[in-house]
Amino acid sequence: MRPVSIETGVTKHAEGSCLIKMGDTHVICTASLEPRVPPFIKGSGLGWVTAEYGMLPRSTGSRMRREATTGKQGGRTVEIQRLIGRSLRAGVDRVALGERQISIDCDVIQADGGTRCAAITGGWVALRLAVNKLMKAGDVITDPLISPVAAVSCGIYAGQPVLDLDYPEDSEAGVDGNFILRGDGQLIEVQMSAEGATFSRDQMGQLLDLAEAGVAQLVEAQKAATA
Repeated sequence: MRPVSIETGVTKHAEGSCLIKMGDTHVICTASLEPRVPPFIKGSGLGWVTAEYGMLPRSTGSRMRREATTGKQGGRTVEIQRLIGRSLRAGVDRVALGERQISIDCDVIQADGGTRCAAITGGWVALRLAVNKLMKAGDVITDPLISPVAAVSCGIYAGQPVLDLDYPEDSEAGVDGNFILRGDGQLIEVQMSAEGATFSRDQMGQLLDLAEAGVAQLVEAQKAATA
């Protein structure tokens, strides 16, 4: 694992916020409580957690145009924010949350590989802090967070299994994967693909072992940040 740090309370107005650093990938995550839910679950008594994701223009080596200037989000952005939302919902008891929405905003201020994984891991910290406020105010009785949710990338680089790929490793990896797990060890999602080299079932198992160890470290960092 690259060095990991999580600083909480980095914004004034959000109900939960953190700056997560995984090596040179830095992401600001905020959680906003909203007294509404999407129309398709209105009246059901169920809560909802959703996410938005974006990269600042100079988060990468050369300036990117803001997606707002093109009038639409790119396919990668849409895919990642949907991934963040469904990953975090996998750790939430939506009945206990009640009919309210928590929106998680993940803004990449510096990218060096693994931005979606950092966003998920930091997003859970922001979510935890927002839920703590709900519980302190007595707005929810039972803790709706079932388990921490964290994510890490793994891949086959130079023929070896590698944990937490940075950008140079990611761009040259023969196999690239993102692993999202709950703190209790349950798998939420695995995204794996051959990037110029195929992989065996044994190699996939090695990467999963690495991911489990990495997520365990991330969960400890999450718990320390929100204690």
